[in-house]
Amino acid sequence: MKLNPFRVDPAHPFQLVKFLSISTLVLILASSSLMSVFMTNYAKSALLKKNQAFARLLAENLNHQIYRRFTLPVVLGFGRVELKRKDQYERLEQVIESTIHSFHVLDLRIYDEQNEVAFSTDAEQVGNNELGDEAVQAAIQSGKISFELQNSLSIWDVLAAINLEDGDVVLRTVYPLRAERDLRFRDQPGPLLGILELTQDITSDYETVLHLLRLIILTTFMGSAALYGLIFFLVRKADRVLDERLRDKDRLEKELLQNEKLASMGRMVASIAHEIRNPLGIIRSSAELLLKRQKAEGGTNVKMLEAIFHESKRLSQTVNDFLDYARPRQPSLEDVDLEKVVRHAVGFLTQEGQEHGVVVESSLPTRYVVQGDRDLLYRGFYNLISNAIQACSDGGHVRIMPVCHEDQMAVLVQDTGTGFDSKQLDRYVEPFFTTKDTGTGLGLAITSSIFQIHGAEMILRNGPHGGAEALVIFSEPC
Repeated sequence: MKLNPFRVDPAHPFQLVKFLSISTLVLILASSSLMSVFMTNYAKSALLKKNQAFARLLAENLNHQIYRRFTLPVVLGFGRVELKRKDQYERLEQVIESTIHSFHVLDLRIYDEQNEVAFSTDAEQVGNNELGDEAVQAAIQSGKISFELQNSLSIWDVLAAINLEDGDVVLRTVYPLRAERDLRFRDQPGPLLGILELTQDITSDYETVLHLLRLIILTTFMGSAALYGLIFFLVRKADRVLDERLRDKDRLEKELLQNEKLASMGRMVASIAHEIRNPLGIIRSSAELLLKRQKAEGGTNVKMLEAIFHESKRLSQTVNDFLDYARPRQPSLEDVDLEKVVRHAVGFLTQEGQEHGVVVESSLPTRYVVQGDRDLLYRGFYNLISNAIQACSDGGHVRIMPVCHEDQMAVLVQDTGTGFDSKQLDRYVEPFFTTKDTGTGLGLAITSSIFQIHGAEMILRNGPHGGAEALVIFSEPC
């Protein structure tokens, strides 16, 4: 048998507390971890953008210094740049070292247009034509500037490490070196002099952000722990309330048992009414037959037979109402078109409406479909329309119209009668309550129960312009 974790065992009143507390803790830890990863990536992205801007500024400064302090003097003095000459190479080296001093540059190379290393802070790399990768080729061909973050540690290694070592986080920049133009041609790029590749150690900046990140994660976890403690306290309190509900449940079960005894008495009454109905039906049919004969023969017992027939008919209706209320029928659900049901009821009530001088109109659209029992719904709307006709005076009007009540299908039965007594509005659906001189007071009670077993709600109210309204709200969406 599958166990439901939300079911409370009276022998273990804190089972729900433990389950919800552990689930909450797991959820908090998972969300904190996801937040930490998100913040790590965000901090990494912000740090990369900052250092990219700094690296670009350094590359532009190198481009300016190399051109002004090396390229122009060498071209004017020697006619051309030849880095294979020791004096030119050393002069370029002095210019570069004075420019990159204290900027944490680990390595610097300058490639010529044939992808060969023309200058490097590591002299053994000079002349190597295999070090230039796709980024260098893209700079040669299209003058593209590129940045690459070289991190030797994973995210989890970075978070777990107490201190990072120099060189753990490196930013590589590839920048095309160009001859500078004068003011007249500043908007046009100068001739390509070479490709600059430099790598900078940004570990210290990365570590500063990492310390801030750890502080944020620690604060998040402390806040999560405080939230977990608060939730645990609230759940414990809810568990105590639930324990009180269990005691109330026991009390209600005892009351239910008492109500069941009363229901048994109701079934007994229904059984008696059932036994009365059959002989009462015989009395009514016999009285009707004798009444017809006496009327045809002009007998002297016509009035007495009329009284017997009408009283037996009234008692028969009373017995039927008792049986319907005591033993309501369970609905057989199917698709029911309310427009057809109401049209059928209006057709049978046409004569009653004419007798009262009341016009009955229905504006329900076709295919106004709900799930229900066709016969029960017919009886429910028949009772509502009949009551509306009886409430109207001569020349009155009864309207049945579709309504969309809070995105749910509804039917509104509206009349032009005197309306309900507002002080007793809640009592109209109570059994045996009636404001008529005749009747059992079970009509609206039976009608309400019919709609209730269909999952619908019947609201009785007075109309804004007088008269009474009965709004039946179904569970189907508009």
